[in-house]
Amino acid sequence: MGTVRLSPHPWSLRHGGWLDKHKKSRRNPAPRPCAANSPFFNGLLASWLAANNVPSAGIGHLLLALLVIFAATGLAWILARRLLVPLVLRGVHKTQTSWDNAFAEHHFFHRLGALLPIVVFYTTADLLLTPGSSTGELLRRLAMALFVVGGLRVFDAMLLGLYDVCRTTRLFEGKPIKGYFGGLKLVAYILAFIFIVAIVTGQSPWGILSVLGGLTAVLLLVFKDTILGFVASIQLSALDMVRIGDWIEMPKYGADGDVIDVSIHTIKVQNWDKTITTIPTYALVSEAFKNWRGMQLSGGRRIKRAIFIDMRSIRFADDDLLARLSKILLLRDYIAARQQEIEEHNQRLGIDPSVEVNGRRQTNLGIFRAYLERYLANHPMINREMTFLVRHLPPGPQGLPMEIYVFCKDKRWANYEAIQADIFDHILAALPHFDLRVFQYPSGFDLRER
Repeated sequence: MGTVRLSPHPWSLRHGGWLDKHKKSRRNPAPRPCAANSPFFNGLLASWLAANNVPSAGIGHLLLALLVIFAATGLAWILARRLLVPLVLRGVHKTQTSWDNAFAEHHFFHRLGALLPIVVFYTTADLLLTPGSSTGELLRRLAMALFVVGGLRVFDAMLLGLYDVCRTTRLFEGKPIKGYFGGLKLVAYILAFIFIVAIVTGQSPWGILSVLGGLTAVLLLVFKDTILGFVASIQLSALDMVRIGDWIEMPKYGADGDVIDVSIHTIKVQNWDKTITTIPTYALVSEAFKNWRGMQLSGGRRIKRAIFIDMRSIRFADDDLLARLSKILLLRDYIAARQQEIEEHNQRLGIDPSVEVNGRRQTNLGIFRAYLERYLANHPMINREMTFLVRHLPPGPQGLPMEIYVFCKDKRWANYEAIQADIFDHILAALPHFDLRVFQYPSGFDLRER
């Protein structure tokens, strides 16, 4: 009989046992063993391959590992999609807060749950495939790239949810904060692209960043509008130059309406004819525009309009005109007090009243101006706390302009126009009672009458 030779126990301290191997491993560490090379896994795999008559153990190992990887990934996807995400959403809808509902509307929890299958895919591929194999390296890189893309989608949904939450809070209400979120999204996309390229090529992301740093001039040229728009959106928000809902005018771009959107690149204005004008964001910083927000926040909307008086109709008020105008309720006290003051003044100075230009006299235009002041002061829609003027402008070829400069309490456009029209309807109709005429160029009807 042959001699039976016993091999030393792997835990023995002799014959190159565990202690010697442990000392060698400190000097030359061996690659980390994976589950695919373990005796237990190899035994199970060999039994399965033998039972199924698989001729090649290497291909069988790979196929079985891929089967386990994709099966585990599919189970993780079903678990996340059918159980975890609905459970989280059910809890979200039961809460009293609104921010989690905003996140749910932008599918934040769905995208977050989609990361679980990617993590399972990477973990099972790392455990079941040999670290140095090309298939294992390909699957691991694929899993890392998918994780970056999935994380980017989660970050994007989170930014959209935060934007909705901030937009409805009193602190940020109406402010153009979309530019900040757009800037963060742009930075996230650039970093994600760099990491994906680094994963695919196997290079360090810092090396790629250094290469991009060398191309600074090219990048500045390519992203010029983006950089200008991002800086401009920060200035618009910091200086509170424009908000969503503001009425702005920018004739150069044909914009006259409400701001409906402020982003990094453009500002959208819905004009009063319901057309949409798109303005570059940096144009509102580098060029002049009119913002009507001050009027909307004030106590009134300005009425500034003049009527042109025919100067040939202006004359001194005689006794008949004074008697007729004294019947007007708003002028009764004014004419009496004014006439008494003028007569006392002329008597004190001994002025001959037979000549009209001697001393002081009332004119039909002066009485009409006093009437307008009292009429507007008693108008219920005129704000007396703001600028209140009825004044003459320099006379010209079109006559003497008499300007109304007051503020209407109702700032809504349609109501404002109606109030303004009513006021000037009354003024034009009242002019003949003061023996005044409105100046206008002769028409064909006037020439035909002559």
